[in-house]
Amino acid sequence: MAKLYFRYSAMNAGKSTALLQVAHNYEEQGQKVCLYTAAIDNRYGTGKITSRLGPQREAAIFDAEFDFFENAPAVSCILVDEAQFLSPAQARQLHKLAHVRGIPVICYGLRSDFLGEPFPGSSYLMTLADTIEELKNICTCGKKATMNIRVDEHGKRMTAGEQISIGGNDRYHHVCGRCFYHG
Repeated sequence: MAKLYFRYSAMNAGKSTALLQVAHNYEEQGQKVCLYTAAIDNRYGTGKITSRLGPQREAAIFDAEFDFFENAPAVSCILVDEAQFLSPAQARQLHKLAHVRGIPVICYGLRSDFLGEPFPGSSYLMTLADTIEELKNICTCGKKATMNIRVDEHGKRMTAGEQISIGGNDRYHHVCGRCFYHG
């Protein structure tokens, strides 16, 4: 039976690397996969899933209007990077895809934003996913990082702003709960 999986973490835990490894594993067995990433994330170019370690692959993109259920290709597995940017309806489409069409769907994304607020897509994935897995990362203090903070161009923590602001290590840091509140 196919499932919907949600694999989440704070930033820099290796979500994209893990996704690329899963794609490789399927393809090594002669199975076809379809990779998706958010159109809004253009840090490495639109339609590219890129690990900070270097590996990169082309991927189909999804935006707010994309319907996963209606546009799903015949594949052995669907892999979604930057899943926090899914709409609630898209999370439900992926759940339906796994259970009605029997295609495993594995989503990778952040659980919360820089203020500790949930992303709508992640909230729905936490609710609908048949399997939820946390990818671990560590804070600079050595504790498990579970949160993200946004910093400005001077490295000063930001405590207000739009929920979505695309950036990498220069804009975001992963921290533990203690450092999130005392940082």
